[in-house]
Amino acid sequence: MRVLRLGPEGADEAFRDRIDGPLFVLADEPWTAERLRAAGLSVTTGAEPPDGCTLVLGIASPLDGLAHLTDRLLGPGGCPWDQEQTHETLKKYLLEEVYEVFEAIDSGNRDHFREELGDLLLQPFLNAQISARDGGFSIQDVAQTITEKLIRRHPHVFGDVVANDTEAVLRNWAEIKRLEKPVRPRSTLDGVPPAMPALFRALQISKRAAKQGFEWPDYASVLDKLTEELNELSEAVSGGDPARIEAELGDVLFTVVNLARWQRVDPEESLRKMLARFERRYRRMEALAEVPLAELSGEAWEQLWQTAKIDVG
Repeated sequence: MRVLRLGPEGADEAFRDRIDGPLFVLADEPWTAERLRAAGLSVTTGAEPPDGCTLVLGIASPLDGLAHLTDRLLGPGGCPWDQEQTHETLKKYLLEEVYEVFEAIDSGNRDHFREELGDLLLQPFLNAQISARDGGFSIQDVAQTITEKLIRRHPHVFGDVVANDTEAVLRNWAEIKRLEKPVRPRSTLDGVPPAMPALFRALQISKRAAKQGFEWPDYASVLDKLTEELNELSEAVSGGDPARIEAELGDVLFTVVNLARWQRVDPEESLRKMLARFERRYRRMEALAEVPLAELSGEAWEQLWQTAKIDVG
């Protein structure tokens, strides 16, 4: 019995030249059998390979299997929907999957988390396979690039550099990253993607500005700035100019982000958790109310709210 492994190149001429006897695939590798049949080869499956067969083993890991699966979806005879996708059309699905991973993490359900991570993992595989199909990089290239980058940026692990704490690691990372860029950034703020969620982007921008010295002397000064911005917002509201109100409200929000930065709090995560609390309490109010919430008095609203806080936290 000859044993062959069906690699990423599939049933090419070199593979076919090594076949010596009827092809056999173990029953627990249906994807391998499907790949061979798609290549026009006859295959038998079962629990035990018979004498005189060529036993074909599948891919070495589930990640290889996912690469082959996306190749099948996007290739001839694959899925029409997948074949119509582009990097641009997949952007919204990538973002959607990221937020679903967030939700799974917050749920504490490990099985749900694993499933959502898989959905997210599919996105880079699809994008890489679209690129490879069109003559560009492959998922192997993507993996190679990030592997090389991680080795370069961890000289304290893979080299002789000493970094005894997180601060040293981050300094080294920033310096290596700076040296890797062939063109010097025109601004400290270059590289903060405009598509980031606004609160998270505000935090990143404020961190970069603060590192260059654009910073308050202490936390009390940030609180004073918030009071100043709230007063300016109040004046804008009194003036009734929508454009100025919007601008002043933006200043208030950015100052609040800086308050969070000074306290080492992620404002995006803080707001997400607050919304989760609000949603729990509001849903509890809906369950407790004997009439539609819109029909409640202000006093009844407050009583229900306090009860919901006790019930669900």
